[in-house]
Amino acid sequence: MDINLIRTNSSNPDFQSFVRMLDAELKEYNGEDNTFYAQFNKIEKLFNVVIAYIDKKPVGCGAFKEYSPGTAEIKRMYVNNDARGKGIGKKILDELESWAEELNYKNVIMETGKFLTAAVTLYSNSGYEIIPNYEPYTNAERSICFRKEIRATK
Repeated sequence: MDINLIRTNSSNPDFQSFVRMLDAELKEYNGEDNTFYAQFNKIEKLFNVVIAYIDKKPVGCGAFKEYSPGTAEIKRMYVNNDARGKGIGKKILDELESWAEELNYKNVIMETGKFLTAAVTLYSNSGYEIIPNYEPYTNAERSICFRKEIRATK
């Protein structure tokens, strides 16, 4: 299995397709809280997007944006159902971290649903520490937030 990663932005049609699938899954997961979460998942200003391909077929994505000076926030992580469990999410996450490091970010943070066990496991196994929920998720009971320190190369 040859996984190819590309760096792009939110105008990429494959990324936009994944976001629609991710939003549909999250709408079901979040239920009545979905309106709250959806407002923070806009993609118009995502300039740092990674898409994974297997045999030229898109299978997953992720992105980051600046949260504050020196800190990037991982967003929109998604892997197709039929491609899950193959380490694709980890490869996307590693590429996002490398890119953030190249852009001199010192830390990466992220929010996910505390009951999304595959996501929580991925981040925990990738060196992320659970932190108190950051804004705008401070009072979001379904959320769990993570942080990882990365070393800037420049």
